[in-house]
Amino acid sequence: MRNFVLATLLASWLGSAHADFRIPGFELVQTAPAETTLVNADLRDPVTVWCELFDNAKSDIAIGQFYAVGKPGTPFDKVIERLAAAGQRGVKIRFLLDKKGVGLSDAATLERLRAIPNLELRILDYSQLTGNGIIHAKYALVDGKRAFIGSQNFDWRSFTHIHETGLLIDDAAIVGQVRAIFEQDWAAQAQLAQGRQVAPLQQKSTVAPATVLARPAYLLASPAAYNPPGVADSETGLPALLADAKEEVRVQLLDYAPLSYGPNGTRPYYAVIDDAVRAAATRGVKIKLMVSNWNLEPLLVPYLKSLAVLPNVEIRVVTLPKASTGFIPFARVIHSKTMVIDGKLAWVGTSNWSGGYFDLSRNLEVVMRNEQMAKRLAALQEQIWSSPYAQPLDINKTYPKPLKASEQ
Repeated sequence: MRNFVLATLLASWLGSAHADFRIPGFELVQTAPAETTLVNADLRDPVTVWCELFDNAKSDIAIGQFYAVGKPGTPFDKVIERLAAAGQRGVKIRFLLDKKGVGLSDAATLERLRAIPNLELRILDYSQLTGNGIIHAKYALVDGKRAFIGSQNFDWRSFTHIHETGLLIDDAAIVGQVRAIFEQDWAAQAQLAQGRQVAPLQQKSTVAPATVLARPAYLLASPAAYNPPGVADSETGLPALLADAKEEVRVQLLDYAPLSYGPNGTRPYYAVIDDAVRAAATRGVKIKLMVSNWNLEPLLVPYLKSLAVLPNVEIRVVTLPKASTGFIPFARVIHSKTMVIDGKLAWVGTSNWSGGYFDLSRNLEVVMRNEQMAKRLAALQEQIWSSPYAQPLDINKTYPKPLKASEQ
């Protein structure tokens, strides 16, 4: 019955002439991969939204990203053009990248960014703060009044060939907290560049999850030790939300695994999120987990299968078709990080659900206790869940290693 209702809602939204889907303070934004059936008429695309943000900037733009990859002639090229236009008219632009992400960036795009007037590009080695973390958050701020948070990397593929979900945010409290996080990380880069240590701001978040769970909307961030005062901790906030689930939890991710990232390529066990998911299933909550085919790494599949055999758990793996133009490295995949609890609470974030994201890396998650947003997000998930691209995880199947970087 629930799936029928979601399908009906989805059909209604798809047939609507409404230009965009929003609730007070938030607009849902989607990258629908080209040449798929995943387009939604009521969801604006990030190229449109980011160009609008930069065109309307009056004084300053702040961007935090893992890496930067452009490609001339693509829709994303317009985003860089509008960012350059903002700098040319005097808008101050600060762009923060992670040091590990520099190797994933292309030199031409980095040089193009550095050439923008009034733009300062800084490289932060986030691993110096936490041991093995990165700036994995993907966000932008304009004039301290509007923000964008989502799964979209600063990458032409994320704006055309990858399923991504984000939020355009006008909520003043959340925008203010995102700005505080950017300022914290921007200052940390300067301290490290001067050879100074960056002391943790706190050992744990100063706001206990119980005090924020009832708010209509709030921000969670990681890692806790480097969250500004007042910003709640993702690593404790997510399990608290899962513990509060009563009927159903729907999740869409790139990948899911109770493993972290250790030194020399090791993958130490990390059970914080997995324990919370299994506990919810054990008490009768229906878990619908949707992951990308990139999750089918030989090391990770056994953990997925061990979860899939539990009562109340259903896992589907999504494989998007190759583009008609040929194989595109690190593309044609679902990359959104979203959750819906009991059809009433919506989560849109930047973290994959494994170790290293909630405990070591900079990530941002937006929680909205809003039934309208929750149902729209659930319908967006259902669109993929019920599509030909999604197949149930087969616990008896030996899956080949997924192709990411090449067809070889």
